[in-house]
Amino acid sequence: MKWLLALALLAAAAPLSAGEAISVCYNYGCLSQSDVHYADEQLAQIQALLGTAESAADERAKLSLAMGWLLGWAGQQTPIAADRGGNTADNGVYGRMDCIDHSTTGTRLLRLLEARGWLRFHRVLDPVWRVLYLFQVHHAAQIEEVAATVGSESGTNAAQAASAGGGGGAAEPARYVVDSWFRDNGQPALVIDLQSWLDGREENLEP
Repeated sequence: MKWLLALALLAAAAPLSAGEAISVCYNYGCLSQSDVHYADEQLAQIQALLGTAESAADERAKLSLAMGWLLGWAGQQTPIAADRGGNTADNGVYGRMDCIDHSTTGTRLLRLLEARGWLRFHRVLDPVWRVLYLFQVHHAAQIEEVAATVGSESGTNAAQAASAGGGGGAAEPARYVVDSWFRDNGQPALVIDLQSWLDGREENLEP
C-alpha cells in the first residue's frame, strides 16, 4: 500500500504538461539566467507553424514568428518582458537583453527546434559576430540552409550562384542570421542573409 501512496503523490506532483525547459539570459552578457518552461500546447503551436513551411524562405519567415512567440512566452515567466529593441530604450531596466543575451538564448531556442526535427530546411550553427565602424561589436544566432534538392527553390539559387562563379564547384550553403535584439520582446525576430547583416544592412529583412 505504501508504494501506491508514493505513486499517487508523484502523480500529483508531476506537471500537467511535460513540455520542455531552457535557460534564458538577460541583464547583459548573460549576467542573469532563468529557466523557462514551454508547455506542450505552446510547442504544438510552434510545430504546427513550422510544419507548414514549403521552402527554405518560407521556413525563415515562419521562424521569425516562432522566435517572437517563444521569447514572448518566456517574458511571461521572466523579467525579459521588459526588453526593448536595441540597447537604449530599456537602459538600466531589470530584464533588459543585449546582443549576447539574445544570441545565446536564440541559439538555445533554435537548437530546441532542431532537436525536435522541426527545422526541415536549415541547421543551427554557433552564434556569429561582426564589427562595424571599428568598435561596434554585435552578436546573433545563425542558421544555414540544408543542402538543396534538385528542383527546389534553394536548388535554383545554388545553380545560379555556381553559374555566376564560373562553375568551379558547388556553391556554399546560404547562411542567415536570426537576430531578436532589434525588436521588442515578443516581436518577430529579424531574419536576414549573413552578408547583409555583416555589412549592417538590416533593412534587407525578408518578408
